Order: sequence, then C-alpha cells, then structure tokens
Amino acid sequence: MQSTLSRRAFLKGSAAATVLTSLGVSAAEPFQRVAPPRLTVSLAAYSFRDYFRNSNHEQKAPADATKKIDMFQFVDYCATHDCAGAELTSYYFPPDVTADYLLKLRRHCFLRGVEVSGGSVGNTFTLQPGEKRDSEISYVKKWVDHYAVLGAPHIRVFAGSAPRGVSRADAMKLCIAGLEECADYAGKHGIILGIENHGGIVAEAKELLEIVRTVKSPWVGINLDSANFHTDDPYGDFERCAPYAVNVQLKSEMQRRGQKPELSDIPRLAKILKAANYRGYVALEYESAEDPWTAVPRLLKQMQEAFNA
Repeated sequence: MQSTLSRRAFLKGSAAATVLTSLGVSAAEPFQRVAPPRLTVSLAAYSFRDYFRNSNHEQKAPADATKKIDMFQFVDYCATHDCAGAELTSYYFPPDVTADYLLKLRRHCFLRGVEVSGGSVGNTFTLQPGEKRDSEISYVKKWVDHYAVLGAPHIRVFAGSAPRGVSRADAMKLCIAGLEECADYAGKHGIILGIENHGGIVAEAKELLEIVRTVKSPWVGINLDSANFHTDDPYGDFERCAPYAVNVQLKSEMQRRGQKPELSDIPRLAKILKAANYRGYVALEYESAEDPWTAVPRLLKQMQEAFNA
C-alpha cells in the first residue's frame, strides 16, 4: 500500500488536494446516511447485452432477432416495468457517440420518467505507466464526459489484475493512482466512481476495502455486485462492503467457493443493505441462462417486493 508521503506527492499541486482539504477528507470511511434506508430499483442495460443494435461491444446472435433494441427502447422497457432508474452500460451505445445523441437520450429518459441511475465502463487501472495506461485513463475520462451530458451521478469502473511481473501490492498502488486521477476528473462533473468487486486484485472484500479506504477522494466508493464474491461467505463479504456502496448491482445467482451457482436470496440481500442504511439504486444486472425477456420482469417484481417489505 502506498505510504502517506507518496500519496501526498501524488496529490500535490492537483485540484484534488484543494477539494480534499476543503472537505476535510483523508481516507474513505463508511458513508454516513442520516435518513432511513431506501432501495430504488434500476435495470442495467447489460441484462439485454445480446439484443442491442449498433452495439460497440461483441454480442452473441440472439435467438429471436425481432427482439433487437436500441438504448431508447431499453429506456422504454424500464419505464414499462416501473423501474425508477436505468443503468446505461457504455458497451451498448453506438460506436460513434455524439453530444446530440446523448442529449436526445437524456430528454427521452426525462419524458419517460426514468432517471439515469448510472453508467459503466470496462477498463483496467493496474497497467504500468505508459501508452496503454494513458489510453485506459483517457477512456474513463471520455465516458465521464458522456455520462455528464446524460446527468448520470455514478459510473462503475474496474480495477484489473496484476500484470505479469507486477506484484499484487504494486498493482494496488497503480489502481489507487488511477482511481484518484479519474475521481479528480469525475468529481469536477459531480460524478462518483464506484470500483466494482470484479475479480483480479479486488476479488475479495479485504483488498477491495483496502483500496477504497486508501484512495484520497470523496468521489470514490464501491459498486457492489452481489454475485462477484466467489468466497466461502459471499453474503458476509457483501455485508462488509455495503457501508461503502455508492451503487449496487444485483444478480439472480451467487456462487460460493468450490460450489455450483445458487439462486440469490434477494430478501436477505435487501436486509443487508437496509441494515447498512443504504440509500440509492439497486440495479438488476441479469446474466443467467434463462431468456432475459422472461426472467427480468419476474426478478424486478421480486426486488420490488423485497425492497418494500
């Protein structure tokens, strides 16, 4: 983990240092939410990943090509199924995103009564200094710009794995530095970055929490995915991270270490979030084998029931 001196050196002379000083922030602590818990349903576009037209991400051919949709139709689907929010995954935007497209989409969301609960990018912060790392940082910042136009309050980012020849400790330092740089940029747009528990150096709660507690920025938290702790006690790890969550992605299955996938206990997950006094979006991110057009409505109903219990 970085020394206090090296962290200060990284921030010296940056706008982040000024912001942190004014806010009295030294390291991330559990978010203090003064009001009662409130779990708000959103739906991640990733749930329909194989059905988007003009996607900039590799897709499988859908079983029924007549069900192909675009991002506007996805927002309509969210409205029809009473989702308060829509998580607009970057992978499924057209390859050439323009400001005009983003403004039309923002207007469309507003008229449908659906908030943009957040966005998500695919990146890695563990690359060593050089052209590839610079490209990853630039990519995140580009999507900060796009999501700012959409009015998104949150963006999911990844940490990455330790590259060959790089120790886990050094990979964590690289991740922290990347997070701080991008959070400084995102904060100027009022956007919080949520680092997801997504394998690599954040496969387990201990390392994820260490990174989040070390990052010097009020614009970083955890994008807490219910399915991504493949540990002996995934519910316990979920509970440990819940106080730091800025967004939650709920999946229909979970998998303990060395065991087969099992159905997620949605009421139990909801209870954990309520106990942590979480107030924010819980986005269904569906990725199981059943047809999403059949499974997603059922799961959204189960989430609403559990959240309102």
